[in-house]
Amino acid sequence: MSFANLTAGEIAQKVRTKEMTAQAVATAYLDRIRVLDPKIQAFNEVFADHALAQAKAVDAQLASGKPAGPLAGVPIAIKDNMLIKGERCTCSSKILEGFVGAYDATVIQKLREAGAVFVGRTNLDEFAMGSSTENSAFRTTRNPWDLERVPGGSSGGSAAAVAARMAPLALGSDTGGSIRQPAAFCGILGFKPTYGRVSRFGLIAFASSLDQIGPFATSAKDTALLLQTIAGHDVHDSTSVNKPVPDYVSELKKDIKGLRIGLPKEYFVSGMDPEIEKAVRGAIKALEGAGAKVREISLPNTEHCLAVYYILAPSEASSNLSRFDGIRYGHRTTNATNLLELYERSRGEGFGPEVKRRIMLGTYALSSGYYDAYYAKAQKVRTLIKQDFDKAFLDVDIIATPTTPSAAFKPGEKVNDPLQMYLSDIFTTSCNLAGLPGLSIPCGMTSKKLPMGLQLLGRPFEEDVLLRVADHYEQLNDAYKQVPKL
Repeated sequence: MSFANLTAGEIAQKVRTKEMTAQAVATAYLDRIRVLDPKIQAFNEVFADHALAQAKAVDAQLASGKPAGPLAGVPIAIKDNMLIKGERCTCSSKILEGFVGAYDATVIQKLREAGAVFVGRTNLDEFAMGSSTENSAFRTTRNPWDLERVPGGSSGGSAAAVAARMAPLALGSDTGGSIRQPAAFCGILGFKPTYGRVSRFGLIAFASSLDQIGPFATSAKDTALLLQTIAGHDVHDSTSVNKPVPDYVSELKKDIKGLRIGLPKEYFVSGMDPEIEKAVRGAIKALEGAGAKVREISLPNTEHCLAVYYILAPSEASSNLSRFDGIRYGHRTTNATNLLELYERSRGEGFGPEVKRRIMLGTYALSSGYYDAYYAKAQKVRTLIKQDFDKAFLDVDIIATPTTPSAAFKPGEKVNDPLQMYLSDIFTTSCNLAGLPGLSIPCGMTSKKLPMGLQLLGRPFEEDVLLRVADHYEQLNDAYKQVPKL
């Protein structure tokens, strides 16, 4: 049996019924990683011993007659910016190259309790700042559909690992599209939950008012299963919202007839790849045929989203990353004669070019004399962007857009032109600015056999509605079943 063809839900069921052992599953996936990852470079580190020990514990638990969790024996890859006790966590940055987690992030603790098996930590753009995974200090991850192209970013390693079936599930973080954009590039599902739905305790912060942890998977049902596991209130995270978590898997069964889908005219812009526009409109047509009602809407402040994002996110990053000073943990220079040199050289040697660029942008926007002109004004426009969505959701239940304006590009095409790279997030940043749930689902392939993504946005804490639409779409289109030939 090829474990790579099984869903996470099927693996958990077979492990719980002892049709297969968790150790056999873990071994099969570790073998697949060993063969494929030298080409793809999705993992910063593979947890072979850790994974086998976890799998053995799951089998022992079942053998003793104790029930196993909903993810019993399911391998999962973890983005390398979430703390796992006793394991390194680098954010793909030299400044944290030797850092070891002292405790588990809340999502990691929940996955342990659910019986999941951690196969490794995945590559990302340094400190999650980027859209191609080229900004990693260690390696450039490749897209499993075309090894000459990027997987997207910043969660490119997690997306590539799932797309290549080196893990059925993975965790990523999304600050401005870092789950949804790589999901679209890699032909899988990527979900950014509502801000506050999933605890960020143990996630190394980029921009604290925007960051959110979320799942990668190959189907709506697996996405629902993983989100069900990690969602919920956490006293360790002051931004975590104490709201009941629906049974996402059960919610998939509900109908979508009469569901109102809004198409924002501002998201279908000139310059977008015509193949993507055609695929997205075809997906909407299919949902309309299944009983949904489609109407055009307007989100007039969309044009300001990218500018607002690239003021607020770097500002928060400059504050969050000030803790990496060479004193308490992380890289410390060996070439300093005084305290100021220690700070400057430790940070200069430890941070890469994109992180430095964003720290400088953010520090400038927060500086005396410019705070009101940039940061304060951006916060006011952010409110207008959220109000656009609030108004739209009075008339529609979900909003559908392209996830990205183009399919996956080649390494080097945009990395030396920051503005062009930032435009890769043009359709995804609004979701974070407004704190909404957003889901990217595969909706077809370009003529060059590259995946394309449909983005669904919903009201706050209505992740179940987006998952239900995704599940129904999967019954109309088999794009999610396509697997890269490796």
